[in-house]
Amino acid sequence: MTRWIMIALLLIGLAMAFLTHSPGVLGLGLLLATIGAFGTVLSIAAARVESRSRPETAMLQPEVIAAMRERAKAQAVQANTAKPPRRDLPT
Repeated sequence: MTRWIMIALLLIGLAMAFLTHSPGVLGLGLLLATIGAFGTVLSIAAARVESRSRPETAMLQPEVIAAMRERAKAQAVQANTAKPPRRDLPT
């Protein structure tokens, strides 16, 4: 819906700019066309991002993320304690 409003704003602004003889209306038309063009591009980009985004129901819950983080910390601690001592090379 917003995309169509922005396209209409763009077209109205361009029509005003091409059909007027007044510098003030020309400036207003160019301003409307610029706003409409930016709005159209941003609404198309927003629709593209929304179509590619993951639904919130597929996202992990904060409790699950915290449990995974704790499990990773425990595995890292276990891996650090199981390492053999480092030996320096003779000089």
